Amino acid sequence: DTGNMETLERYASEEVKIEWMVPLLEGTIRSAFAMTEPAVASSDATNIESSIIKDGDEYVINGRKWWTSNAINPNAKICIFMGVTNPDSPPYQRQSQVLVPMDSEGLSIIRPMQVFGYDDGYTGHPELLFENVVVPKSNIIGGEGMGFKIAQARLGPGRIHHCMRAIGQAEFALEMMCERALTRSAFGKKISELGANYDI
Repeated sequence: DTGNMETLERYASEEVKIEWMVPLLEGTIRSAFAMTEPAVASSDATNIESSIIKDGDEYVINGRKWWTSNAINPNAKICIFMGVTNPDSPPYQRQSQVLVPMDSEGLSIIRPMQVFGYDDGYTGHPELLFENVVVPKSNIIGGEGMGFKIAQARLGPGRIHHCMRAIGQAEFALEMMCERALTRSAFGKKISELGANYDI
């Protein structure tokens, strides 16, 4: 949710912020981010093939996404969807991002996905199918053609957040290990007193 909140704070309209960012900040809802696609190497966002087609005052969305962070969470109410609005524009200006409510008609959760056999449960990264999902044009984030720029602005800090969490977990594990070494005894000595060549 952190990256999604930062995206909305930076690029969304005031109306969108009130409707979606405020409840996210309050923790009453959760959100998802749908960028990666199974058919293309989506780490290069210029490969995105899902479509966002303008139809009057609405957008019609079609595409298949996977590794959609948090989408399977029962409290996930909104999804940031990345797709192509301007296929004839330069590569970095073809994509846009729109907000799609998770209860939209035509949006289906296909399956939960596993990482190295590990199931993240309700915080996982499922595969989603968008079939003629309709949202109002006001759900665009930052304007048409801004999707790639927004994705880069979102994913950069997101990677730093992951590093911070991993470092914090490692520091906590080291702290627990040191505490255990000072309190647990084996072979008549504290573990902290046993050297590499201890004599049993």
